[in-house]
Amino acid sequence: MSTDSDSCKHQPVYFGVTNINVDEKTIGSVDVWRCAMCKKKFCEEKQLGIEEIADLVGMPKIDSDAKWAVSVCKLQQGKYKWKLVKLKENGDIKHECLDENVVSLKIKDFKIEDNNHWSFLIDDNVNKVVEI
Repeated sequence: MSTDSDSCKHQPVYFGVTNINVDEKTIGSVDVWRCAMCKKKFCEEKQLGIEEIADLVGMPKIDSDAKWAVSVCKLQQGKYKWKLVKLKENGDIKHECLDENVVSLKIKDFKIEDNNHWSFLIDDNVNKVVEI
């Protein structure tokens, strides 16, 4: 059987979770699933208190040159706006900021480079708590 993730008939199993906290209180999490065959990871965002369905539902695909990450908007004080995103090594990502304005954020080495936004990789934080 091929282990190439593009031809794999994925068999996702639960791999772990990254909890997202503010002042030691969990406000959300990212569930991490991994294919038992090809080892590719899939992530699912869970924001506590948010009743609407996340943009990415089920087992969303991610490009082989991208990594799962969480972006955090520092401008959303009191709202703690965070989102599951797919980051490439370099480039930019669109972000809906204050007043629903969409801004472009620069990415370098799989990290958001911006004074008002930051990010962390899920791979580095499986089964951990991240304080935002």
